[in-house]
Amino acid sequence: MPIIKSAKKRVRTTKKATVRNSKSKRSLKSALKLFSKSPSAKSQSAAQSQLDKAVKKGLVHKNKAARLKKQAAAKAKAAGVKPGKAIKTATPVKKAAPVKKTAVKTAASKKTAVKKAPAKKK
Repeated sequence: MPIIKSAKKRVRTTKKATVRNSKSKRSLKSALKLFSKSPSAKSQSAAQSQLDKAVKKGLVHKNKAARLKKQAAAKAKAAGVKPGKAIKTATPVKKAAPVKKTAVKTAASKKTAVKKAPAKKK
C-alpha cells in the first residue's frame, strides 16, 4: 500500500479508470460478436461506432480499429448486407440569439466640449 499522498490518489484514479475501461471494452466486444453472429447494417454500424469510441478513449489503436472495420465490411459484403446510411440522430440546432438593435450615435448628435490649449508664455 502506498504511503505518499499522491501515490494513494493514483491508486484511486487507476481503479476508476480500470472499471470505466473494462466496461467500454466489454461493450466493444459484445458489439463485434453481435455483428459476427448476425451481420446486418444496423449491427455493423453499431460495431463501427463502438470501435470509434474505443479509439477516441485510447482503448484501441486507430490502425487496429481500421483493420477491424475493414474486416467487418468484408464480412458484411460476403453476407450480402447492403451498406445502410449511417443513422444519425437529429442534433438540436442552436438558435441564434436575437440581434439587439443598438442606437448608432452620429457625430452631429454627440456633443463634446473642446478644450483649448493653454497659451504659451514668453
